[in-house]
Amino acid sequence: MSTRRLLSVVYKEFCHIVRDVRTLFLVTVAPAFLLATFSYVFAFDVDRVDVAVRDLDHTPLSRALIAALTADGDLAVVAYVEQDAEVERLFARDVADLAVVIPHGFADTVLDGGMAEVQCVVDGADAITASQAAGLLESRVDAFVAGLGHQQAEAALGRFDVSTRVWYNETLKALVSMVPGMVAVILCMPSLALALALTREKETGSFENLIATPVRGIEYLLGKLVAYEMSGMASVVLAWLVATLWFRVPFRGSFLTFLLLAADYMIASLGVSLVVASFVRNQQTAMFLILMIFFVPSFFIAGLILPVADEPIARAIAYVLPTTHFITISRGVFLKGLGPAALWRPACVLLAMGIVGQAISLVLFEKKLA
Repeated sequence: MSTRRLLSVVYKEFCHIVRDVRTLFLVTVAPAFLLATFSYVFAFDVDRVDVAVRDLDHTPLSRALIAALTADGDLAVVAYVEQDAEVERLFARDVADLAVVIPHGFADTVLDGGMAEVQCVVDGADAITASQAAGLLESRVDAFVAGLGHQQAEAALGRFDVSTRVWYNETLKALVSMVPGMVAVILCMPSLALALALTREKETGSFENLIATPVRGIEYLLGKLVAYEMSGMASVVLAWLVATLWFRVPFRGSFLTFLLLAADYMIASLGVSLVVASFVRNQQTAMFLILMIFFVPSFFIAGLILPVADEPIARAIAYVLPTTHFITISRGVFLKGLGPAALWRPACVLLAMGIVGQAISLVLFEKKLA
């Protein structure tokens, strides 16, 4: 292998990336842009819950409960009702997300040491909002009861004291966990750009002109890989800036560790791109395959939104995807502050994927030359 010819290919690809606005956008700016947009699309945080209140007790304690529930603004009272039919009408018109019913004798039950109950009626048309709203109400009620006197708190909560502590994402905001995971998905843009560049050369005929030169297959493929790997690292930095400065996601790990492991992920994803480009000869097919490999499965199989399924087939598909492993790496570095020693397993899997992908593409490339 000639180093001079390899560097010539790298220089040629850099010139192509810089001069082609579309390729430059895909390699550098597109990941940060997609991170900013997709993170909002797939964030399932409920910032405000509209509450209808049906207070049948009308006591200072019941009013204090309502004031405590709505003190921080996450729960907002939109209506006071007297009948169940009114609640149904509010749900039908999307005026309220949740109804709180305080029964007769609520204050007397608490003061007498009995088990006081507060009914929560949720509009279940949106399951995600319903579950978060119910959980938010439950936590507010628990906090209110904990602020009562010792005897009253024991009576209301029973004999068990449940203490909850959340690590790494204390506020339980979906964006905090979604953004680091989304980084793995949007960083496939350099791979898409590489596949399009390879197939474009086949479509325009410049590929045949290139292989007629002394450039060997390994020099050609490594030159492509190095150019898009280095250009893609710019998109990693931009995505990191969007995550930390725009979304305010805590970054507890080492930035150099993140760059190193992101480069490892780039090797794996670019290796997959080389294999795809070896089988197809037009840009539309290459784009379709790259999006089907990285985007669609990554959202629903790789553990971005839901954990990886326990079914053997689904788990096998998930582990074949590079995004599955980098989601673990990205969240580990961002939120847990983990280093290479703790993330060596997914890092090694990504490196192996990259090596295997490049080896397969090299074999296929040599067969085409023959």
